[in-house]
Amino acid sequence: MLVFRQLFDPTSSTYTYLLGDGGEAVLIDPVFEQERRDLALLRELDLRLVATLDTHVHADHVTAAWLLKQRSGSAIGLSAAAGANGADRLLRQGDRIDFGTRHLRVRETPGHTDGCVSFVLDDASMAFTGDALLIRGCGRTDFQQGSPNRLFRSVREQIMSLPPACLLYPAHDYRGITVTSVAEERRFNPRLGGDANEADFAGYMNNLGLPHPKLMDIAVPANLRCGQPEDGAMPANEPDWAPLNCNFAGIWEIQPAVLVERLADGQGIQILDVRETSEFNDALGHLHGAQLLPLSELAARTDELDRTRPVVAVCRSGTRSAQATLLLQKAGFPQAANLAGRIAAGRGRARLTRCAARLQTARPGVPPTTTPSRTTTSSPSSSGRQRGSSDKGTLAKIVAGASGPAAAPSTRTKRAQALATPSVSANIHRPGGRMPCAPCMRRWPCA
Repeated sequence: MLVFRQLFDPTSSTYTYLLGDGGEAVLIDPVFEQERRDLALLRELDLRLVATLDTHVHADHVTAAWLLKQRSGSAIGLSAAAGANGADRLLRQGDRIDFGTRHLRVRETPGHTDGCVSFVLDDASMAFTGDALLIRGCGRTDFQQGSPNRLFRSVREQIMSLPPACLLYPAHDYRGITVTSVAEERRFNPRLGGDANEADFAGYMNNLGLPHPKLMDIAVPANLRCGQPEDGAMPANEPDWAPLNCNFAGIWEIQPAVLVERLADGQGIQILDVRETSEFNDALGHLHGAQLLPLSELAARTDELDRTRPVVAVCRSGTRSAQATLLLQKAGFPQAANLAGRIAAGRGRARLTRCAARLQTARPGVPPTTTPSRTTTSSPSSSGRQRGSSDKGTLAKIVAGASGPAAAPSTRTKRAQALATPSVSANIHRPGGRMPCAPCMRRWPCA
């Protein structure tokens, strides 16, 4: 099934399009500043980016093609007529771009610039027209090798010749309109539709009198390098205190196993539990060392936290802690993240295991404590991607949680509880419960 998403950059009013099938995806007209958003969406949809495609050399924003290639290994596709450096594939009329079992066809549509192309889906149900054809308009023709005569012929021959029901998606819209169709533009486009001829169109375009785009002097040179910065350096805007993922909602997340490792290394991370007091001490339990600060009180009590140390927010489902992370960032906490996953993993919550509370002993010079009970643990996702929901029990392994009404503990479990030392049993608190597994088996394999 085709995956299709229309994304928007409010600064430049640019639309970016994601098309995916069979685990592969392409991005059309990605924006440099939105690279993190686009990668988060690809990760959440479990898609591998195989190519970025620019409809032309843009003058109002810098493409993310180069940056996405560095992050994901995607190929860069751009018109051969654009004259740009750094593209992996120079596109020409009729070229085919595959993703999964689907593909796009290239149609050359010069006139706005020499290097304009449109991309048509294999079944001609949708086309991506860049700036050649906008909704009830078109791209300007007064700079970057623009030609109203060429643009008129391009639109009439390559775009308006598509089936009437074909949906058209432009690179920009400044009024919030998202899509049009071939039939609509044939009838209602005031520049190119109806009875307008080439002379009418040229007269219209030659008298627009528009100022040049504000970022033109920056964007055009950068886009002729496919978005690569002049110094070739990656932007230094990623958190460095832990490997984090930024989700599609724009919230930084830390995986449970990463949190355990960072806590074991003594990196001074503050764990902030934003549930209510009654939840903090109920049967679900809480993380050892967590500071209780309910979400409803957080805005007024941020001074109780250290702004120089990382903060990881946690709650039952990850919802309140996500909001807490946003509040902390706005309040001046640059090292704030949400704990991916959830304490309450619902039906099938992770079974309790014998590796409980080894975190307390994971300090330099202190040997790990052995715990003799056995269990079966979940294996990591074979895809190799970090995904917060791939293992429903991951978070339960580092909190004091049990899966609903528990059956009577086995003799073996009772023996394991009896052997637990005070320092271990104090590590993770769960009133009346057994000890869950910490994701530490890579360090201390169970015998």
